[in-house]
Amino acid sequence: MKTKYIILLIVLAIAIGVIVSTFADASTYTTFTKATSNPDREFHVIGKLSPGKAIEYNPKEPGIFAFYLTDQDGKERKVIYKGDKPQDFEKSEQVVIAGKCNDSTFQASTLLLKCPSKYNDEKKPESFGDRNFNVNDKKSIEKK
Repeated sequence: MKTKYIILLIVLAIAIGVIVSTFADASTYTTFTKATSNPDREFHVIGKLSPGKAIEYNPKEPGIFAFYLTDQDGKERKVIYKGDKPQDFEKSEQVVIAGKCNDSTFQASTLLLKCPSKYNDEKKPESFGDRNFNVNDKKSIEKK
């Protein structure tokens, strides 16, 4: 065999190995039900904070933060995150957690918040001061 073909086969084998290892380690978005049935795999779960449930965090002893999350199927689970409580956590619309689930709790390794938008479609500014303002209208800019 020529050296050129041997090098090509080695590069191809390395590429296949990288692709397979990437897909084998990738976590997926799911619900608490599926995450509980596979406790050795890491999953991403999207949910909302459970209303009326306690949020456990002691700022004097940071490092452990616990709260209750309801997933997209309506299943509720206690989430334990080893890290500090994010600012404005209670105001978040959705929470994305990544980690492993056991029978009673979800051990989160990462925590992402979807905060409420400060831009609402209903509150678009239509005027600048007491005059209408159009960015594409040079006359309204030049009058100022």
